[in-house]
Amino acid sequence: MRSAAQIQAFFDEATNTVTYLVSDPVTRQAAVIDPVLDYDHRSGKVSTASADQVLAAAAAQALEVAWILETHAHADHLSAAPYLKARTGARVAIGEHICDVQTIFRPVFNLDDVSGDGVEFDRLLRDGETFNIGDLKVDVLHTPGHTPACVSYRIGDAVFVGDTLFMPDYGTARADFPGGSAHTLYQSIQKLLALPPATRLFMCHDYKAPGRDSYAWESTVAEERARNVHVHDGVDADAFVAMRQRRDATLAAPTLLLPSIQVNIRAGRLPEAESNGVRYLKIPMRLPA
Repeated sequence: MRSAAQIQAFFDEATNTVTYLVSDPVTRQAAVIDPVLDYDHRSGKVSTASADQVLAAAAAQALEVAWILETHAHADHLSAAPYLKARTGARVAIGEHICDVQTIFRPVFNLDDVSGDGVEFDRLLRDGETFNIGDLKVDVLHTPGHTPACVSYRIGDAVFVGDTLFMPDYGTARADFPGGSAHTLYQSIQKLLALPPATRLFMCHDYKAPGRDSYAWESTVAEERARNVHVHDGVDADAFVAMRQRRDATLAAPTLLLPSIQVNIRAGRLPEAESNGVRYLKIPMRLPA
């Protein structure tokens, strides 16, 4: 049975991120999944244009945004969760293992204001937990590997998979960030691929695989099983881990890794302004021994 949810996608080409507005057509309640705060790393300029598009769409349909759902603490864009929360009153939720990610990265940036217990978020979600968007039931699936805190959200026949899977012609997420694990990622992917074949999978990113000229972000379990270039049927755990580790060793750090992590482990909250009224992000420097 198809989900009764209405799903709208908003693609941010600057970060290759897809934000979703998911709503219950009966109660008009909605959730925003993985919202993007526009940030120009070269100038330090911040904009809410992407988030405002989502808010405008919600307003045009008379939707009440009740939830802001993060699939994980992103390393490629800053979250617009605080901005959306301030304008809608929505609650911000993430997987409970954000505590592990905070513990890993708090000392990297020397962030004394990061709790380590996730209190920056309104709700920490456990594997197997359920909650509602209006009359829509949401199942929480813990899908770690890319990060320890990754979760996927299942709403009817639709699953929002975060950075676990990509489109079949592009493959799977990297697993070389601190706390990541290629073996754990393989297990999480198998958990998703065990869902019914017609289950729709909604990606958090797309980068246009070689030979494809347009962006895409919706697939199915059947398509991923048959055609995913990294985990199609017949690829076992050892082969996947070896491939993933070889590939990850060649990947550069995401452009917005350092700004994103220190903001997103705070639930998207920017650093407090200093005495001159300006906010500053930290850039840890690695000097040769």
